[in-house]
Amino acid sequence: MPGPYSRGMDTEGTAGTVRVDSWIWSVRLTKSRSQASTACKAGHVRINGTRVKASQTVKPGDQVRLFHAGRERIVVVTKVIAKRVGAPVAAECYVDNSPPPPSKEFTAPVAVRARGMGRPTKRDRREMEKLQQPPH
Repeated sequence: MPGPYSRGMDTEGTAGTVRVDSWIWSVRLTKSRSQASTACKAGHVRINGTRVKASQTVKPGDQVRLFHAGRERIVVVTKVIAKRVGAPVAAECYVDNSPPPPSKEFTAPVAVRARGMGRPTKRDRREMEKLQQPPH
């Protein structure tokens, strides 16, 4: 029987409901809980297609979409946890349906101008922008 200060925790250490910002941090999708909370406030977190606040709760079966660190993560909740756990245990708490991360092969070429050439002309600027466009 849970005590008066257990906040609904059962014997396995999991909770019936957990805030989405806490769950995102617990399963290591963000490095800190404040980053998870900030992502929620900025509208970068969706549960089942709906933008949510940090206080929204998650349950098994929910699809959580998180845009963080320049990449979108799409995960389906399989287990609800409230405390941060190790990476192998965290991986068991969700099914990752995210698209593969962008390849690191492509790096935009850097436009180098000789010292003392002054400001670039409009034609020079357009050529530099053309170099920085990713290949299609």
